[in-house]
Amino acid sequence: MRRRYFLKSGATAGVMALAGAKMAAVPGLVHSDAPFAPLKPKRLQPGDTVGLVAPATAVFQDVEQDIARESLEALGLKVKLGPHMRDRHGYLGGEDKARADDINHFFGDSSISAVLPIRGGWGCARLLPYLDFDLIKKNPKVLMGYSDITALHNSIQAKTGLITFHGPLGGGRWDAWSVDYMKRVVFGGEAVTMSNPKSMNDRNSLTQIDNRTRTITPGKARGRIMGGNLTVLTAILGSPYVPDYSNAILFLEDVQENLYRIDRMLTSLKLAGILSKAKGVIFGTCSECGPGNDNYAALTMEEILADHVKSLGVPAWQGAMIGHNTPQWTIPFGLEVEIDATACTVTMLESGVSS
Repeated sequence: MRRRYFLKSGATAGVMALAGAKMAAVPGLVHSDAPFAPLKPKRLQPGDTVGLVAPATAVFQDVEQDIARESLEALGLKVKLGPHMRDRHGYLGGEDKARADDINHFFGDSSISAVLPIRGGWGCARLLPYLDFDLIKKNPKVLMGYSDITALHNSIQAKTGLITFHGPLGGGRWDAWSVDYMKRVVFGGEAVTMSNPKSMNDRNSLTQIDNRTRTITPGKARGRIMGGNLTVLTAILGSPYVPDYSNAILFLEDVQENLYRIDRMLTSLKLAGILSKAKGVIFGTCSECGPGNDNYAALTMEEILADHVKSLGVPAWQGAMIGHNTPQWTIPFGLEVEIDATACTVTMLESGVSS
């Protein structure tokens, strides 16, 4: 079940929320107080126990749970299922408070080293009012995922400063390339440089086709890397769960969205003041994003990024291995990084985990 089916009007909802929001330093944008000092979780080690939760769309089949458990065990981890893991509330993995309770429960459990959502979909934004951010801040642990988990990354960063990880989900496709990056960042504590491979799936072509990158504006920039799924981020604009994006490296991705919606959502980020705050921009993949029916004169993705990103004049590039495609990087959300938009790389300036 795809996230977009539940967030078709996410950007509109975000703009409507802005209209009634109390004005902050940037007109139209409500965010947390000044950024917290980075709070790092302990690195994972073989033998650690992971708490598996379903904070968004429900788990409809046993096999989904089995695949997630077996994948994590193959990484040398033990798995504990959230008490409400198999609850159902329509398409959601249980009532909002119950899903939040599972996250709170595992952050408060000293035997658990990481909290890992099994899947995205839709629903994380609904449980944000029920999260115990004081508990999370007092018990920093690894939290990882992408897509709808963007709501958790942003809210936890806004309320605690905890470094979380935009990377594979528990029930995701754990290919060797993605596993390698995740283990280097989350297990090994390396400050890695991320770049797309030059020869993966090139189908013996004379030049790079798959996983191709493109510089939008050349140059280098440093800042805290934050962002996530474009639809989910715009859906929570105007709420207190959006961190301060001042001097951030903004990264974005999406899936199955018509291009006019990408244009609309980037416009929302512009109107909310987030784009103008960015020191640099990385646009990952936009899987299955096209003009849509009856949109024969749609702007192309390159034209949309030129209008909204190139016009900023900050280092920017597109095609990063961030998003719904496999393989994918593991991004330390909220950590200081340097991007080189000419070489199309991201370099962590320090480890994302503590010893």
